[in-house]
Amino acid sequence: MEYSFNLFNKLAPTGLVLAMEKLLDAQRAPVVLCIGSDLAIGDSLGPVCGTLLREKAGSCFVYGTLQQTVTAKEVKYMNDFLRETHPGSPVIAVDAAVGDAGDIGLIKISDRGIKPGLGANKNLGRVGDVGIMGIVAEKSLFNYSLLNLTRLNLVYRMADIISEAVSTFLAPLARTAG
Repeated sequence: MEYSFNLFNKLAPTGLVLAMEKLLDAQRAPVVLCIGSDLAIGDSLGPVCGTLLREKAGSCFVYGTLQQTVTAKEVKYMNDFLRETHPGSPVIAVDAAVGDAGDIGLIKISDRGIKPGLGANKNLGRVGDVGIMGIVAEKSLFNYSLLNLTRLNLVYRMADIISEAVSTFLAPLARTAG
């Protein structure tokens, strides 16, 4: 199941919260894994989102910030780490993605997790119980250059919407756990 929200839709954060409520049967507070690098603006959606989420919902477990990034190559290690460190906790994975030109600005949430690096033709493992992807650039043979030409404003606005939605979703779970 997949839902999409345009970043210019004022109801996007609310829609993401409702989608997470539908997709996650969270008995335990989810762990958030924000994937990406701060070396290319288009790939920084995850770390920017993780940094904002730490500020908005400080009590949740967030991996992947601007200070400590988690890149796509590290995901194979993160799956084992998250299972051992947070047994039974669902994982929300956040990453930037490439897509059709008309899809730039969409935030997609699905119950299939994420396969990071897919837009760069990397065959890496799937991560997360729920995946949140922000489409930041058009898919092409030259993805790296397009990710460097992505507008920071687009990435930041998407990260703000995603972090707001995730912190809103986590707030009641944090109260019941604490």
